[in-house]
Amino acid sequence: ERLGDQLMQDAPAVDHVLGTNDKQRIAAILSGASDEREPNYQFTQSYYKEGQFSSFVPIMNGCNNFCAYCIVPYVRGREVSRDPQSIYDEVSRLESSQVKQITLLGQNVNSYQYQSGHEILRFPELLSHIASKCSTIRWIRFESPHPKDFSPELVDLIGKEPKIARHLHIPLQSGSTKILGLMNRRYTAESFIRLIGDLRASDPSLTFTTDVMVGFPQETEEDFNETLALMKEVRFLEAFMYYFNPREGTKAVELAGQIPADIRLERLSRLIEFQRKITAEEKQKRVGSIADVLVEQPSRRDPSSYLARTEQNDMVVFDQKGSVRPGEIVRLKLTGLKGSTFVGRFLEE
Repeated sequence: ERLGDQLMQDAPAVDHVLGTNDKQRIAAILSGASDEREPNYQFTQSYYKEGQFSSFVPIMNGCNNFCAYCIVPYVRGREVSRDPQSIYDEVSRLESSQVKQITLLGQNVNSYQYQSGHEILRFPELLSHIASKCSTIRWIRFESPHPKDFSPELVDLIGKEPKIARHLHIPLQSGSTKILGLMNRRYTAESFIRLIGDLRASDPSLTFTTDVMVGFPQETEEDFNETLALMKEVRFLEAFMYYFNPREGTKAVELAGQIPADIRLERLSRLIEFQRKITAEEKQKRVGSIADVLVEQPSRRDPSSYLARTEQNDMVVFDQKGSVRPGEIVRLKLTGLKGSTFVGRFLEE
């Protein structure tokens, strides 16, 4: 999408230049039935594969946010929301296929809004309607939300709707309000903390994971320490951590104050070690608790054991018992940890 015109100029013999948004209509474009220059995003109907018990459901594509470090708006284009009836139909098919867990997908999933005539359906209403239609699907997840798009209605729904899984992945990126501004994230460290507080007030059992970037241009040691302080306060269960990597075509490449690679790497190492301790402490608190888990598959290391996942998205390993099979939801006691994986056993053992 971003370099299509330039590629056509550089290679005159090329008839078509297609991007990721065109993959569903390649045949139509090649046959002349569709023009690649016309915006006509088609949603993948299903990521489901026969025999799976979890599935992704795409509900929107693209992004309007233009974060300074991100290439997505340039390669995916502007936000397009999927027809809700198409989403409901897919969820119904997945339920008929014995799927127990779905994840609603979008680059900025909670900015979903679909207009039909004068009516606009927004993400909280869509999510509520999907939950009301699910009878055998146990958990509904969604990725990736933007912190600025958590409306009070969405926070309230998450607290009240039991089918929404008690785990949310909410990208932080930085705990420094100054750096968040340079990133064009459109929230502050303080508003992020308030959001987590509001969500925990709606349901204290919610757990959170996040994305964090270090070494963004102009990040000082004080800015980095503000990130550590926020992570200490929020206590994420897990974090995906990485250092800033300049992407051609993004605003961040042009910013003054680029951080040397060795400093970026050193800060990342400190961040990983810092979060690793929080993760270990938070998981240890849950040893001895009872959890419903979705059985996924036999362990590759020990076929007599099974791997499962909790509602909070933790991995659990437990000894096979009786007729337990992948796709079932069973109740286990979390008795210990092997690294970051919980060890579970049946309650009557």
